Amino acid sequence: MASASFILGIIGNAISLLMFASPMKTFRRVIKTKSTESFKGLPYITTLLSTSLWTFYGLLKPNGDGLLVTTVNGAGAFLHVIYVTLFLIYAPKNVKIGLFKLVAILDIGFLGVVIGVTLLALHGNIRLTLVGLICAGLTIGMYAAPLSSMRTVIKMRSVEYMPFWLSFFQFVNGGTWLVYALLIKDLYIAVPNGLGFILGSVQLALYGMYRNKSPSLFESKSIENGGGEKEIYDSKGEKGNNNEMKDINEKPIISEGGGGLIKKGTSLPKPSIAREYSQKLVKTLSMSQYAMSFYNEYNYNSFDDGDNEGRGSI
Repeated sequence: MASASFILGIIGNAISLLMFASPMKTFRRVIKTKSTESFKGLPYITTLLSTSLWTFYGLLKPNGDGLLVTTVNGAGAFLHVIYVTLFLIYAPKNVKIGLFKLVAILDIGFLGVVIGVTLLALHGNIRLTLVGLICAGLTIGMYAAPLSSMRTVIKMRSVEYMPFWLSFFQFVNGGTWLVYALLIKDLYIAVPNGLGFILGSVQLALYGMYRNKSPSLFESKSIENGGGEKEIYDSKGEKGNNNEMKDINEKPIISEGGGGLIKKGTSLPKPSIAREYSQKLVKTLSMSQYAMSFYNEYNYNSFDDGDNEGRGSI
């Protein structure tokens, strides 16, 4: 009869494989359009490094204890070799040069150094310790990436910038591999996935709290204009009704400073502050390889057909 750890490992494999396979839709689009458009290549390059190191870690474990770790990450590494290759083929020339350098440094250079040092200079359990620490560090970075999104959710009281499926898969994937690691007593798998499980739980709780609310950062906020007058903006960044304001294409607009009417076509209202803020916010959100990748997938899918995809590793 199969042990509980083996069954959980199989479940974890299935979840991780689904996450590894999620970018396929994006790359179908890349092949069809023969362009990487605005998608980023860094997430795929760093995930290739992570899955390769986890595969090596699984091979180092004695008595076949790393079989499930090896199989799922070996499959993930294989898929990401394909993703990175396609990205290098269809990326613009100026982007392609930078990506080639990253592949050479991370996926060939750094990976080769780790494998070489481990096999040639280290012996016994020290090998497993070194590779385990590196793998755990990469996984902690993946799980910690959505922290900036969580701050945004709390600040804006909206889940617009925290995709549900990213949080859900982080919760399920982290919880499954945490229990598996505890059963086989592997701290290098348990610690990062325990953190992922906790952060995933917090994200789902935040999603439940704010999923039906619209952004309220600018709600009822008074903003002074150049003339000392105050303009009131609602949650969408639109002006309130403290002064009469009509559609510029229909009727004249009453100026804020009380200087009379502004004729049609001579002046335009100030751009929405909320809109400017949200544009800057999207550009400055800090994400690791997994969150960046998921965000690329999420933005495309929500524009295309509303489906959300994500990926990750143990």
